[in-house]
Amino acid sequence: MITHIVLFRLKDQGAESIEKAKERILSMEGKVEQLRHLEVGTDVIRSERSYDLALITKFDSLEDLNAYQVHPYHADEVAAYMRSVSAAVAVVDFES
Repeated sequence: MITHIVLFRLKDQGAESIEKAKERILSMEGKVEQLRHLEVGTDVIRSERSYDLALITKFDSLEDLNAYQVHPYHADEVAAYMRSVSAAVAVVDFES
């Protein structure tokens, strides 16, 4: 199992912008067949070091993660949007 975690710090950190980004990410449910788990959390601490959103996804294999990265819905609808609204992004991928 491969876990893919992405942290997003948005340019606009208002509640409406954060919710819109969260909804966009969650819209992948049922549209990207490689996804085995999809979870999005909103930061509750709001410290200087905090990111606004955390995306946690799980895949059966590294090949499935790679296919997800180029999947048209993920690449064109979600990742493109998130790049346009994010000030900073951090990623970690690990095998469990």
